[in-house]
Amino acid sequence: MAEKMTALRPVKPLPVPTPTSEPFWTALREQRVEVQYCEECGVHIFYPRSHCPGCLSSPLVWRTVSGQGRIHSFTIARAPTAPLFADEVPQLLAIIELNEGPRLTSTIVDTPLEAIAIGVSVEPVFDHRDGAVTLLRYRVSER
Repeated sequence: MAEKMTALRPVKPLPVPTPTSEPFWTALREQRVEVQYCEECGVHIFYPRSHCPGCLSSPLVWRTVSGQGRIHSFTIARAPTAPLFADEVPQLLAIIELNEGPRLTSTIVDTPLEAIAIGVSVEPVFDHRDGAVTLLRYRVSER
């Protein structure tokens, strides 16, 4: 009976790619970071969208970026952000500013708490989830 309960345990929610965001998720599966780029005003853009938030031009093009950046802001969640994430406490939630400019929200992994600080360099970690989707996480860069 206990085996059935384990098999029925709820799974963590995963992102669902949309037609607009699919290139981002495809690149992550291939261990690359791609963001949109506006050729009209010359800026990299994240989150995926149909028009540039600055000049409203479309279409936007996808470009591979380094994925590297720095911690712009962070918090340490010592209580689970949701019951399904209890196994990830403490959760290290961060806003990462990519070297190419845009900021994105992610989690810091494989890093001791004392190494996390605003301005610290980070590198991408590709978290493959059962072939369904790859999550973009970060760790403090060893460089």
